[in-house]
Amino acid sequence: MENMPSGVARVVVSGVGAITSQGGTAEEFWEGVRTGRVAIRPVRGLPMDGYQTAIGGEVTATRKPAYAYTSHDGVREPSVDFALVAAEEALGASGLTPGVEIPAERWGVAYGTCNGGWRSAEHALRARAADEEPDWQRYALVPPQAGAEALGAAFGIKGPVLSVNTACASGAHAMAHALEVIRAGRADAMLVGGSDAFTETAFAGFSGLESLSAKPAAPYSRDRSGLSLGEGSGMFVLLSADAAARLGAPVLAEVLGYGLSADGYHPTAPHPEGEGAARAIRAALASAGLAPEDVRYVNGHGTGTPKNDSAESGAVRLALGEAAEKTALSSTKSMVGHLLGAAGAVEGIATVLALRDQIAPPTAGFTETDPQCGLDPIPGTGRPMDLDVALSNNFAFGGANATVAYARPGALFEGPADEDHDDVVVTGFSALTAAGDGAEALWQAFEAGTRPGADEDGLRVARAVFDPEAAGTRKERRRMDRISQLAIAACRAALEHAGVTGDDQRAATGVVLGTGIGPVESNERFFLPLLTDGPAAGNPGVFPNTVYNAAAGQVAMALGVKGPTSTLTSGHAAGAAAIGVAHDLLRSGRADRILVPAVDAFSPGALDGYRTLPLFGAPSAADYTLTEGGIALVLERAGAARERGATVHAVVRSHATASDAAGVGRWDPAGDGLERAMRAALADAGVAPGELAEVWANAAGLTPVDRPEAAALDRLLDGADVPVRTPKRSLGEPVGAGAQLAAVLAIGSWQHGPSRGDALINSSSLGGTHTSIVLSPAPTSRTESAR
Repeated sequence: MENMPSGVARVVVSGVGAITSQGGTAEEFWEGVRTGRVAIRPVRGLPMDGYQTAIGGEVTATRKPAYAYTSHDGVREPSVDFALVAAEEALGASGLTPGVEIPAERWGVAYGTCNGGWRSAEHALRARAADEEPDWQRYALVPPQAGAEALGAAFGIKGPVLSVNTACASGAHAMAHALEVIRAGRADAMLVGGSDAFTETAFAGFSGLESLSAKPAAPYSRDRSGLSLGEGSGMFVLLSADAAARLGAPVLAEVLGYGLSADGYHPTAPHPEGEGAARAIRAALASAGLAPEDVRYVNGHGTGTPKNDSAESGAVRLALGEAAEKTALSSTKSMVGHLLGAAGAVEGIATVLALRDQIAPPTAGFTETDPQCGLDPIPGTGRPMDLDVALSNNFAFGGANATVAYARPGALFEGPADEDHDDVVVTGFSALTAAGDGAEALWQAFEAGTRPGADEDGLRVARAVFDPEAAGTRKERRRMDRISQLAIAACRAALEHAGVTGDDQRAATGVVLGTGIGPVESNERFFLPLLTDGPAAGNPGVFPNTVYNAAAGQVAMALGVKGPTSTLTSGHAAGAAAIGVAHDLLRSGRADRILVPAVDAFSPGALDGYRTLPLFGAPSAADYTLTEGGIALVLERAGAARERGATVHAVVRSHATASDAAGVGRWDPAGDGLERAMRAALADAGVAPGELAEVWANAAGLTPVDRPEAAALDRLLDGADVPVRTPKRSLGEPVGAGAQLAAVLAIGSWQHGPSRGDALINSSSLGGTHTSIVLSPAPTSRTESAR
């Protein structure tokens, strides 16, 4: 076995932190897990009447974070508290302070969560139902990006900041995306992890699915009866190996690689043979340069439900072959419960500490072998083992699968071949907006200066126009919410435009979705009846759509796309984040083709939230329109597009993200963060500011948000005669779909106008996260490079 080749940057774990039902630190968590201590007990922090169970892995540690992310202690979001506490520990363990040893601009955040700030939403909706006025900060804390931006502000992190919400695999996805950020050279250090807190919605939803166990979960056992929910957070400090060596930072483990896949099978149940999960495991092995026999321990997904555990066991056998029978597969969830979006982070920490101490943690509560599982669960207590590498599995609603491969420091392994960094091109696109159905309707509305929408109780709102039948038959649409229908219809049209029609081509296609506000319609439909009629009123047909990645899962099922999948939730910059993640996945060879939709649709509660935020009630918002949208791009490796004779419409030259580190719902009024993002994207593309043909601005009619961008552009362009387009000032703000909107219009400008040239696209969240993308026209000859 050989060390990883120099062409692929190595990434190490320098510190970890955790807060779980085992205690308020990573070492307390590890001590409990290592010894098989079960910390699943009666829940005290929520009223538990009417649920299928009264127990869970509840956090009882009372430690509060040092950073004050709201104006008073009366408004706290427990998932954010957990993340900050775990991050403080992880940074302390690494001995590093962002902005000291490594510049703040070279630090980033990748934050995974399933429920985001939904506990805050439950407070706000309960207040509204009682005719009370919720504190506006409750609404500001609901989006997952609030947690990411709180982390960035707490520690002064000014590099890439993103939130990922792929349900129960979110923490593992955050690790995967952070690994790509460091390997691409966009950061030297990343604060990475996940966090989730108990919600009434989760307990009622899993009760409605009859998935909860009345006693602590017993994964892989013959008599297992369901899962136990948990809460808490796990955080890592990741460093490039070069930075760690230069600084003399501690190294706990190395992150070797990862695998992502989509089942495309069912909204909640896994593929019964574990076919999709096996593809994720194989992809992790391939990316890490591992053979099946190198793996002796897998920290399993192991929820304790009959279908999940047997499917995972089958997946491990499919992926590892004969080596599976010599591989231990244990479940940390048997001791802390299922931490949902934090599971991948907390269980990743268990995997790292298992490598450190050479002890594989057990499955607690194991009673008798189930023949449908049958692998070694390490029953009872931890087992000393010689471990060089270990895998961590996390599988989610919507059929989203993730596996991460870790190694102990100094372990020898055969690294992957140098990555073939092919160009990334746009081969298809579609637009379903308030301007009409199709990209041409969008272009015509932009050209005419059309301003869609109407006043809805003080907020101007525009609705997307599309044919629901494009999402499926009436029967197929019965359990889809509006955001899922928009996503499927947009992606179907984009694939057709790209000429991706064969089943094999689609099966090899991934889907990376961006959404700013996510499935608010389904969350309200599920939660509001609980307020009057209790947990039994929760509709189990609606609950699967309450996770942010439900729309991506519906796309996978409807269109048969089974490649890497992830859902990015970076607020009003979510679509841009999705483009960036998909670009990096393609550049590193994880797929040949990825659908990149950005979708958002409104609910009464979502619009109420916007009205409650002071920014949107101010006179400076008088010209602002919120609009729904479903806009999809097909991104493809240039070589794959060339091989199938696809038409190339544009080239994604580069992307860059920077953060203001200003806090939840705040941004830098000088526009310095956006200026850094623009300059970094242009430098990576090799384009001087004055060489741009046009800029597609983020400006949408909110003066306090638009003014910093205008100042940043003035400094960037320095008098150069570069047109700045502001389509959202007329067409409206499509929440998370702004980058996709600009990309489709940029392509339209090349198709309709006399000039062709590089375009800069800006997209910003309302919490100071800025992404800039350089998009170039398609090459004009077969011999011209896509670059």
